Amino acid sequence: MSKGNNANSSLNSFGARDSLKVGDKSYEIYRLDAVKGTEKLPYSLKVLAENLLRTEDGANITKDHIEAIANWDPDAEPSVEIQFTPARVIMQDFTGVPCIVDLATMREAIGDLGGDPDKVNPLAPADLVIDHSVIADLFGRADAFERNVEIEYERNGERYQFLRWGQGAFNDFKVVPPGTGIVHQVNIEYLARVVWERDGVAYPDTAVGTDSHTTMQNGLGVLGWGVGGIEAEAAMLGQPVSMLIPRVVGFKLTGERRPGVTATDVVLTVTEMLRKHGVVGKFVEFYGDGVAEVPLANRATLGNMSPEFGSTAAIFPIDDVTIDYMRMTGRSEEQLALVEAYAKEQGMWHDPEREPKYSEYIELDLSDVVPSIAGPKRPQDRIALDEAKEAFRRDIHNYVDEHQPTQYTKLDDAVDDTFPASDPVRNIEYADNGTLHDHESATSAAVGAKGRPSKPVSIKSDELGEFELDHGAVVIAAITSCTNTSNPEVMLGAALLAKNAVEKGLATKPWVKTTMAPGSQVVTDYYDKAGLWPYLEKLGFYLVGYGCTTCIGNSGPLPEEISKAVNDADLSVTAVLSGNRNFEGRINPDVKMNYLASPPLVIAYALAGTMDFDFEKDCLGTDKDGNQIFLKDIWPTQKDIDNTIAEAINTEMFTKNYADVFKGDERWRNLPTPSGNTFEWADDSTYVRKPPYFDGMPAEPEPVTDIKGARVLALLGDSVTTDHISPAGAIKPGTPAAEYLESNGVERKDYNSYGSRRGNHEVMIRGTFANIRLRNQLLDDVSGGYTRDFTNGGEQAFIYDAAQNYAAQGIPLVVLGGKEYGSGSSRDWAAKGTSLLGVRAVITESFERIHRSNLIGMGVIPLQFPEGESAASLKLDGTETFDISGIEALNDGKTPKTVHVTATKEDGSKVEFDAVVRIDTPGEADYYRNGGILQYVLRNMLKTQ
Repeated sequence: MSKGNNANSSLNSFGARDSLKVGDKSYEIYRLDAVKGTEKLPYSLKVLAENLLRTEDGANITKDHIEAIANWDPDAEPSVEIQFTPARVIMQDFTGVPCIVDLATMREAIGDLGGDPDKVNPLAPADLVIDHSVIADLFGRADAFERNVEIEYERNGERYQFLRWGQGAFNDFKVVPPGTGIVHQVNIEYLARVVWERDGVAYPDTAVGTDSHTTMQNGLGVLGWGVGGIEAEAAMLGQPVSMLIPRVVGFKLTGERRPGVTATDVVLTVTEMLRKHGVVGKFVEFYGDGVAEVPLANRATLGNMSPEFGSTAAIFPIDDVTIDYMRMTGRSEEQLALVEAYAKEQGMWHDPEREPKYSEYIELDLSDVVPSIAGPKRPQDRIALDEAKEAFRRDIHNYVDEHQPTQYTKLDDAVDDTFPASDPVRNIEYADNGTLHDHESATSAAVGAKGRPSKPVSIKSDELGEFELDHGAVVIAAITSCTNTSNPEVMLGAALLAKNAVEKGLATKPWVKTTMAPGSQVVTDYYDKAGLWPYLEKLGFYLVGYGCTTCIGNSGPLPEEISKAVNDADLSVTAVLSGNRNFEGRINPDVKMNYLASPPLVIAYALAGTMDFDFEKDCLGTDKDGNQIFLKDIWPTQKDIDNTIAEAINTEMFTKNYADVFKGDERWRNLPTPSGNTFEWADDSTYVRKPPYFDGMPAEPEPVTDIKGARVLALLGDSVTTDHISPAGAIKPGTPAAEYLESNGVERKDYNSYGSRRGNHEVMIRGTFANIRLRNQLLDDVSGGYTRDFTNGGEQAFIYDAAQNYAAQGIPLVVLGGKEYGSGSSRDWAAKGTSLLGVRAVITESFERIHRSNLIGMGVIPLQFPEGESAASLKLDGTETFDISGIEALNDGKTPKTVHVTATKEDGSKVEFDAVVRIDTPGEADYYRNGGILQYVLRNMLKTQ
């Protein structure tokens, strides 16, 4: 197996190992020009080529793989699988907890086997930023930030204690405490190095992360993307991530933005273009003369939205803009010199005169971009701002007609399953109008031939005042999320707009929940230095936290009066946020229509109070002389924004804020935290529990065995996604997970979500295959997490309960599926839960690549029906008993191409076929022989101690 980022692990077949002198320091490097053909590659593939050169081991990473990337055919469909070894791993707190739980468990296991627990550490540096747990409960007041952080600690104390223990116990693992910033912003401002140096070897900085918007680092020239927990754990433990050499889409930027057009407008335009073009599974690489005109913060904004395009990465090469940003954010001059020298030596420095070959081409003249928003439910549905009112009136019909239950929209998200496709959401959403103008009201606009008439709802509140709510009312205006909230141009643009509005006497509408959640504490510093906080606060945009908040659904509750009116009258109200996701049901359960907009437009909509508004024709109010005020009257000029950036931002802000970034505030430092090199698991914890992966594990792997007498846990159709398999969303009363929590003294109000309880395998197993839309064909016309339990006469039972009964009788399990099994997001618990339920094999028509690999990583063998065959064509109905022979051939160090499956029906008749073994690489075979990737790594650690 690859030994991570240790240069000495390379076979160096091409003689690429060399040295690079920078100043008075010398670094070992792997020269790309040692391999013919690499000079013409796009920047992103050069990064991959160097990665393969440096980690060549002759088994998983071979000379053939290096030649395959050097001879990359831009026009070919991806077919060559390679093993990519990231320099580091970055995690957020929801998805990072299980990774650290597993690492803590490995320490105990290695101790039980006579090894040294202290030697169990990440083999690649890992950083975890706690940013997903803050909720904007309080807003519009000076103490909102302090109170929200207090509540966050109350809700998440157990998890935070565990993570703080991990911070002290593990080498190469650091935790950025709550209230610091958003993971991706902390990454580009501090953690990312662009060129990494370790053990004297210099190489490109690459990182995979347990959040889909890890791609924000692409703006800095750092390749990487969001992955599931198992891939992240593998990378953290020095194992490579499997991938296909991708197609690369060249995105040419030309021209300059017009005045009044923001980075957000560019991003929404690019999102729309790339969604239409089709870039799923591809790299996008920006090039052309226009690249030099794109500030780094805007590049990061574009990189951040890669999951919304559907691409794996959206990257900018290294150039002077990269170096200037690194200098501004406080990186050392030695680091800057290394980045520039390395990039130029390796042909990775952006040169507009030398255009690489790309698989596909697309072009945008930045002068064509106009102010835009996107909505009401998808980031790619861009609307030009001057058409927004018309678009709202067109869309509102879909939200006030017949009572159709709203579904969560499928996320293209590698890891963020806080708000999954699987769960239904209440058919309530906010609409809010407020001031009616000289045009017809939103209510009249919403009443069509099929529409349901409603009239505005009058509200009288001691706190909020007296007003009317109507369809389209903006009830949430949130400057939130990693995409925009540290981009100085749009953040200072928003603050200057607020200043101009206040000076004109404008105010936000009383029904709007206004929140400000910057991605970095540096924003607070430059707001203070520019003297702009008072204006934002005057409009209600007080600091509520440094974290994801509204964009991941942590918007907090609406004021009671607003929520009641919305629900009682079934109003379709709206949210406007500066984030990247606006799927139905994601932002707030009361809000049906969600729009993405730049931070200045978020404030503009808070002033307007309704989506039923035309900023060109409708005035926002009047000044003290009675003159009408329009958006154009308060929109800051580019010169004002540029001058404020120059005056208000300096390097010291970054060096000060990141000087003690891992230290945390008094709350963090005073958390009662266990000490010692192994974790003291609390028996009564319902959040963090020791998983059973290593229970009874011997130092040497036992031989793998054939499968005898297995029963079918689930018979599934085509396109079963990891959302169908993995536990996600709210924990529903009456389910096995809820029953477990209740038996441990947890009240219904404290169930929380599967996401927050990822560190407790007992909860997660009970939620595996429990999706309410899963259709198990063992049952007729039943959806949800049910099966037939053949230990109990074939009676219907929860999948978890049946699996427990099978385990008690020593009966192994199989799952049968159709085409594209495990497609969608690569959720780690889709594989972990499958394994812990006792499933030994999954037999399908075809697999999604990453889920197939994850199953092997958890000791489950993926098998495929013979070409052209399926469960239906073989007349398998799931009542059979399965014997699978030929697996034992793996004990001889070889992977069989097929194994023999015999399915015996209740009447004794048999169906026999040869299933294709989908263990595709030598590394995967090693994992499977060891019972899983964690067991493989643990035994290797034991051998090297």
